[in-house]
Amino acid sequence: MSVRLAWEVQEAEGATSWFTVGLAFTDGARVDALAVVCKGCASLEEVRAQPALSLDDLAELAEWIEEPLSEACGPGPDPATEHGASAVARRARPSWPRGVEGRRLVAHKYRAAQAEGADPVLAVMCATGHSRRRSLRMISEARDAGFLPPRHVRH
Repeated sequence: MSVRLAWEVQEAEGATSWFTVGLAFTDGARVDALAVVCKGCASLEEVRAQPALSLDDLAELAEWIEEPLSEACGPGPDPATEHGASAVARRARPSWPRGVEGRRLVAHKYRAAQAEGADPVLAVMCATGHSRRRSLRMISEARDAGFLPPRHVRH
């Protein structure tokens, strides 16, 4: 297994890091993933596998890469909380409200990042735990709901 830092963005609150993760199996199967680590949370942005992973294998992928990714990022969780509080911390992404309240929060995170001079899309990605594509869709939904101004004004 290989885990390599692909790139990192430094912001006032800390850093967001992207890691490439590669797994090669003895039968010739291969899994390549792009993992994002932001504020102590990790999420997978992209996964490619040859042959394709079953849903069960995809669910286990996080466990396969957890320790190597943790080692690449730095110290892991406190062993004293390994069987207690860490069960909550292992949630794949933070809970995020749906519907109007979710769109309102997306707009708030987006505007706050703009005001700080940070990347607003990255702020929404970190807050929601979703990929760039899904975060852009959520931002678009917030615009459609009127919580953000139109992206382009055509004359």
